[in-house]
Parts: sequence; C-alpha cells; structure tokens
Amino acid sequence: QVQLVESGGGLVQSGGSLRLSCAASGRTFSSYAMGWFRQAPGKEREFVTAISRYGSKFYADSVKGRFTISRDNSKNMMYLQMNSLKPEDTAVYYCAASYRTATLLKKEEYDYWGQGTQVTVSS
Repeated sequence: QVQLVESGGGLVQSGGSLRLSCAASGRTFSSYAMGWFRQAPGKEREFVTAISRYGSKFYADSVKGRFTISRDNSKNMMYLQMNSLKPEDTAVYYCAASYRTATLLKKEEYDYWGQGTQVTVSS
C-alpha cells in the first residue's frame, strides 16, 4: 500500500510559478513510477507528467517547457515545478503511483492516488 499526500497548491497570477509536492508513505517508493494528473471542473482527469522508476520523464504537450517533474527517492517525495502558469492550468492536481510496466500516460495505469491540491491561475 502507498499513501500519497499533495501540497503546494494555491492561487497565482498568470505567468507565475508554483511548486507542488507529493509525499509518499511506504518503503518501496523507488519501485514505483509516479505521475501528476489534473482535473478541471466539468472535464476528464488528464495526464500532465510522469517519471519512471528509472528517472525517464514524460510530459503532456500542453506543459512541455513550462513544467518539470522530479523525485527524491531518499525522501519519498515527488515534485512538480510549474512555471509560466496560464489560466488554463487551473485544476485540481493529483499525484499517482504505478507499480506496473506501462506507458504512464493513462490514469488507468495508476494504482494509488492522492486527494489532490487546487491550483488556480488568475488572468
């Protein structure tokens, strides 16, 4: 079992930055691939970025060049640095963990989810 807790969300102006954190419980954090998804009101939960257990990183086209995912296995932590934020980035952001060998791009491939943290970008 893995428990995930997100933090770092908030209200920021367009063009600003935020850093989200995801704290994971358990002793096998390094065995999991990790991802960030987001869900805006009335929309499906969508892929944002993921990092494999080996450190390979994947990004949605909409955030490439603006967002950076990282992980610190010694601290059981994952991070999402979000720069040049836009109003369309407004959503609840969820961290997720997967123990599967998968593309990491689909929410169905993840086994554990956090409760989410709200990010609001004002124009």
